[in-house]
Formats: sequence, C-alpha cells, structure tokens
Amino acid sequence: MTFLSVEQSDGLVSSTSGIAVDFVRDWRQAASRLSVGHRTAFQHGYWLGAWYEAFHGFAPLIALISDAATGKDIAVVPMISHIRRGIRIVEFADLGVSDNNAPILALDAALDAAATDAIGRALVDAVRALPDCFDLLRLKKMPAHVGDKPNPLVSLGRIGSCSLNGNLVLTGDDYEAYRASIKRMQMPRCWRVFSRHAGARFEIATDVARAREMLDVMDVQQQARMRKLGSRFVLNDDAHARFYREVTRQGIAEGYAVISALVCDEAVVATTFGVRFGASYFLLRISHAADSWPNCSPGLLVTERTMAALHAEGVRRFDLSIGNQDYKRRFGAEKVALTDVSIALSWRGAPYAWRDHTAQNLRRYPRLAAFASRAIRKMR
Repeated sequence: MTFLSVEQSDGLVSSTSGIAVDFVRDWRQAASRLSVGHRTAFQHGYWLGAWYEAFHGFAPLIALISDAATGKDIAVVPMISHIRRGIRIVEFADLGVSDNNAPILALDAALDAAATDAIGRALVDAVRALPDCFDLLRLKKMPAHVGDKPNPLVSLGRIGSCSLNGNLVLTGDDYEAYRASIKRMQMPRCWRVFSRHAGARFEIATDVARAREMLDVMDVQQQARMRKLGSRFVLNDDAHARFYREVTRQGIAEGYAVISALVCDEAVVATTFGVRFGASYFLLRISHAADSWPNCSPGLLVTERTMAALHAEGVRRFDLSIGNQDYKRRFGAEKVALTDVSIALSWRGAPYAWRDHTAQNLRRYPRLAAFASRAIRKMR
C-alpha cells in the first residue's frame, strides 16, 4: 500500500512496503544526513556541496529514504530535476563530472534482495507522485556496490547496462612488483629522460594557491588538446571551473582532492586532478604538453608518479576513470561494470525510456550496436 502526505512546502513523503521517502530541495538540508554512511568518492560532502553550488541552474531534488516504522535512515539519493526538450527529467547530480553515481547508505542498513527491491520501488513511486509531474527518471553510471553494501537502486535495471565502465587497477602492497608488471611502458626510462631537464620534479599540491596554479595550467593544456582534436571543451567554463576549484579548496588539506604535476624550470609539463577516498583514488583529468615533450610520455609519467606517491600513503585501488583508452589496459586496469536505469514516469517520458532500453539491450551485442551507431550517424 502506498500513501502520500505533504509535510512541508518543499517536501513530500511516500511510503511503499514500509519504506518512507522524503524530498528536500536544498543540499544543505540533506548534507548532515548519513554523514558517516557508505558512499563512493563522488558522494563525499566536498564533491556534492561544490556541485550543487556550481551548477545552480539545475533544481536540487534529494531523496531521504528511511524505515517508515522506526524512522531510521536508510539512504540519501542526491538528484536534480531539469527540463530538456519539454521533458521533465530527474537524474543524479552529475552532468558528466562524476565517474559513478549512487545513494549514500546507512552503515547499519539491512539490504537483502527484498529490501533493495522495496527501496527502488519506493523511490520510483515517490518521484512519480510528486506534484512536479516528472516524465522520466534516469539513474546513470551506478556501481553494483557502495562500500561493502549492495547498491539498492541497481535492482531497477541490469548490471552492466551502462555504455561506460570504471577501469580499476589493484596494485597490491608491493608497488615495485606492480611497476615490474607494467615494465613495457618504460616508466623508469621516461622519468630518467624527464629528469635531465633543469629543476625537473614531481609535485603534489599541498595548498590551495599552488593547486589553483596547476588547475589553470590544466585548463589551458586540455583546451589546446581538445581544439587540436576538433572537440568542444567545457571544463573551463564558469560552472565547471568554479566546481573543480571549490572541490580543491575544501579537499586539498586532508588529501581528498589530489592535484599533481611534472614540473621543471621551463614549464609545468603535465598535470592530474583526482579524488581520494580511503584506500581508493579516482583519476579524473590529465593534461600535458605532449607536442613539446613526446620523448618522456608526460601524461603516462605523471599518472604513474601520482600512483606511486599515493601508494606510499596507503592507496591500493586506482580507478583510471570511465572511457576505455588503450593506455588504461597498459596500466593493467580491469573494467568495472556500471548500470543505467531509465523509467518512464508519464506517457511523455515513455519514448525516451524505450530508446534508453533499446540502447542498453544493444550493448549485449557489440557488432549490432556498432552497426546501429554507424546507421544513425549516416542519417544525421
């Protein structure tokens, strides 16, 4: 049985199978809930706080899921709503900057198969019942687990249905053994070549001012690279630039935000931006002046030096980000499946959900998917 009751002007509670769902429309109202819950690096308070502040053109819609009988928190789902082509869409607070999306889960949440199904159904019912009359719920890039808990929202879809995947490197405790396993990349030789330049060094920023200098270089180098490839670059527009710098401002001191660089007297040759959470690190951006420094593979070298430095601090899981560039296999990365979910909330959203499901099903058949992709490009 499902019942709805309006509790406040910006919130609404739904209860399905003993699961209550309340909505708030300001991240600051939700930020303290489950502050020590299971999460990935992209549900960290620094990340989400900066996101909602920078991308303020999108309406926050944060679901607070709890046990209807006891009131105990189960999960927080950080989402937004927006209108695209006349369709009212609810999705994660992402816009392409996060490598994965997931709910924040209570440490003591009991998440057996029945519970995960009930949570997923309750969230869908609650979003559908909101007075906003939303048309489509899209939950993209979801990992199967959040910490050591199953992700309850994955039950709404099919594991691996996302076109993107993580790329995980597990180094183990012996970094030299790992480095030997990627010896064909010749990272020691690249370091020797780079070290011949005056003032050559690897550096991880330890204060906000230095981190901002590196981010400024990163924006310039990445924009030049994208221009050469004929691709649009947006990571230095007002919203994205503000987002990355706010994550850095909040997270640099305790090592959550990691900005590193290859530096010499001539220039900042290459940079990285990533986030660290516990023993895991996500590499999110790389820039380099490759045209001037091809003999030392600066993009690969700054990545390997960052991994070595973080390994010395206890990191053992290195995710080289979504996308399947060849260099990630050379680092020994294994693909990590992610899940997409699309659910029509009205007749207007049905064609979009159908299109999403068709694309997800095609991914089971790579040759057919490639043929369909070529056909669509020819029709454009």
